[in-house]
Amino acid sequence: MSENVRIVEVGPRDGLQNEKTPVSVADRIAFIEVLIAAGLHTIEAGAFVSPKAIPQMIGSDQVLRGVIDRADCEFHVLVPNEKGYEASHAAGAKVIAVFASASEGFSRANINCSVAESIERFKPVVARAKADGIKVRGYVSCVTVVKEVRGK
Repeated sequence: MSENVRIVEVGPRDGLQNEKTPVSVADRIAFIEVLIAAGLHTIEAGAFVSPKAIPQMIGSDQVLRGVIDRADCEFHVLVPNEKGYEASHAAGAKVIAVFASASEGFSRANINCSVAESIERFKPVVARAKADGIKVRGYVSCVTVVKEVRGK
């Protein structure tokens, strides 16, 4: 087992993408600055996704450009497909994140495709990132399901 633990803070992306009222670019940058001040140095700053699907992530390119020059931090961005990769690359992303769900139901509800289809979607993204010298972080989403147990 490794002696090191790396925490990747996803609040500026995952935490804000479900807010009913989108948070401004300036406030998202300020949020990231507070996270850095709290000692977090690996942060998922946004997502390059369809603005129709997740309007809360509009301006992720501006957020990334607003923080990317910090030498003491590493900023990741979620990139689900090639179009998102192109936008992230244009914004200067140095690390992208791709994910697959552990659950077929969550995959279909969240990204409208099967787990296998999602993996096929990000294969060319990973290949392009590798060719461009961009780091890739892959992860499995929705790995646990919490079931409320009542009784006794």
